[in-house]
Amino acid sequence: MYLRHLQVGQFRSWESADLALTPGPTVLVGRNGQGKTNLVEAVGYLATLGSHRVSSDAPLVRHGATQAVVRAALRRDERELLVEVEINPGRANRVRVNRAPLPRPRELLGLVRTVLFAPEDLALVRGDPAERRRFLDDLLVSRTPRLAGVRSDYDRVLKQRNALLKTAKLARGNALATLDVWDGHLTELGGQLLAARLALVADLAPYVAESYAGVAGPGADRAALGYSSSVPLAGDGAPVDPARALPGAEELAAALRERVAERRKDEVDRGVTLVGPHRDDLVLHLGPAPAKGYASHGESWSFALAVKLACFALLRAEGDDPILVLDDVFAELDSGRRAALAEVARSAEQTLITAAVAEDVPAVLLGTRVQVADGEARILPGEPADAGAAAEEAAVDRG
Repeated sequence: MYLRHLQVGQFRSWESADLALTPGPTVLVGRNGQGKTNLVEAVGYLATLGSHRVSSDAPLVRHGATQAVVRAALRRDERELLVEVEINPGRANRVRVNRAPLPRPRELLGLVRTVLFAPEDLALVRGDPAERRRFLDDLLVSRTPRLAGVRSDYDRVLKQRNALLKTAKLARGNALATLDVWDGHLTELGGQLLAARLALVADLAPYVAESYAGVAGPGADRAALGYSSSVPLAGDGAPVDPARALPGAEELAAALRERVAERRKDEVDRGVTLVGPHRDDLVLHLGPAPAKGYASHGESWSFALAVKLACFALLRAEGDDPILVLDDVFAELDSGRRAALAEVARSAEQTLITAAVAEDVPAVLLGTRVQVADGEARILPGEPADAGAAAEEAAVDRG
C-alpha cells in the first residue's frame, strides 16, 4: 500500500499543497514551523479520522477558513482509489471514495493504514492510561475496521449512562429503572471491546519483545505487555501468558455485568461509570517492573519505538505493509536506535519522514527529498522522482 498523490486545502498552515509521491522513502525537509508535520498529519487523518497532535478537528482547519480538505490517490492490491475527506468542525465531516460518498465517515477506517512514530509517542510509556487506551483502540480499528462501530457505540452509551448517573441520586425510581437498560448496552458492547483488546495485546506482545531486544541491544531487560482492567477476569496487569486461554466476549460481558452490579451504589453516589474498558490500562513491563515510573529516558524512547515497530510488524504479517510515518524522530535517537528504525523503514513499501535537516536521516533512507518552505512543497532536483513528470502522471481530478 502506498499513496501516489496527496492534496490538501485549507489544512493547518496550508492554503493548498499538491504533492506527487512514490514507493520507498520520502523525506520532507524544512525548518520548524514550515508545515512538514502538517502534511504527514493529513495522511494520518485519512487512516484514523483524527490527529496525533490534537483531540478535535477545529485546529486542523486553516485560520479564516470553514472547511479543510484532504485528498489522496491510494494504490492497494493493484487497485487505485481516490479518497477524499472534508473536515467540517461543528458539522458532519464528509468522506468520498472514488467520488462516491460514504454514508458514515467511519466506513473509511481500515482503507488507509499507517503506523506513526513521533515524539508524542513517549506518552505511551510515560503518559496517562487514556493515551494507551487510545493507542490500543486505534490499532484495533486499523486491524479490524468493524470495531470502529463497537467503539463508537460504547462511547455513546457511556456518555448517556454517565448523564443518567448524575441525576440518579436525586431521582432514584425511574432513573434507576432506566439505568438497567443502559447497563445491558454497556456490558454487551464492553464485552466485545474487552475481548478485542485482550486478543490484540496477546498478538502484539511477542512483536514488542522482539522489537525491544533489537532496539535496546544485548543485555537489555525483556519488554512485555499486560492488561489491567476494572473487570478482574480481563486482567490484573501481569505480563501476557501465551499459554492462557483468553476469555470470550460473552464471558467478559457477564463478568462486566456482575462487576457493574457490585459497584452500582458507588456509581450512583459519584455520578460516573466506574467499571468498563474506559477505566482500563495497557501495562508496559520492562524486566521485573512497569516501565512507567522506572524506565530511564533512553529506555522510554526504546520502548516507545519498539511498540511502533511491533505495530508495523503485526499489520505487515496480516496483510499489506502499512504506510510508515516518521515525524521528526531521528534527531531524538542515538545511533543504535536510528539503525534499528532505518532497517524497518527501508523495507516498508512507503515511508514518509520529516526532518529539520537531511543530515538527521540515515543515508539509506535518503530517497526522494521534498523541500518544505514558504508555503511550498517541492521535490528537489536530481531526486529519484521528477516533480514535473510525477505530478502530471499522478494528477488527481478535482472534479
